[in-house]
Amino acid sequence: MNDQNIDEAILSLARKVKLLLMDCDGVLTDGRLYFSERGEEMKVFHVRDGQGLVMWHHAGFRSGIITGRNAGQIVDKRAAELGIHYVKVRSIDKVKDFEEILADANLTKDEAAFIGDDVGDITLLKRVGFPIAVADAVPEVKEVAAFITQNNGGLGAIREVTELLMKAHRKI
Repeated sequence: MNDQNIDEAILSLARKVKLLLMDCDGVLTDGRLYFSERGEEMKVFHVRDGQGLVMWHHAGFRSGIITGRNAGQIVDKRAAELGIHYVKVRSIDKVKDFEEILADANLTKDEAAFIGDDVGDITLLKRVGFPIAVADAVPEVKEVAAFITQNNGGLGAIREVTELLMKAHRKI
């Protein structure tokens, strides 16, 4: 990511962020759902996205997942591997879950970013200080996003965002 290509308004929003929240399917994954013959759900995560989150945490910041799907054990295991602090699965109301996380983290909405990809994320994207869409998000999500990644969900979008945030905070 080239610093000269980042708009100052985006950097200004990014400098405030202390908490990075994201959807799972279509953001941490490429959005495809995999099922075994026994009906077990499987997910594929990109290692560079994971490394980006680890670097974000080592820089002193927190992250979380808010997802409408279940797949709790898979998401919980990946979150534990990466040091993701907040995990909300089967979210019926992402804004309510977001507000609970904010209260626990003792942060304001301006100090939070959310990365989404589909219409179920729009309400929350409108609430956070730094709304982000992955490159392959639906058009309605891109319309409300302040920043759209160059990479698709599950294919480096999270890494791109963590690098942007850390550069804004002068952590890399």
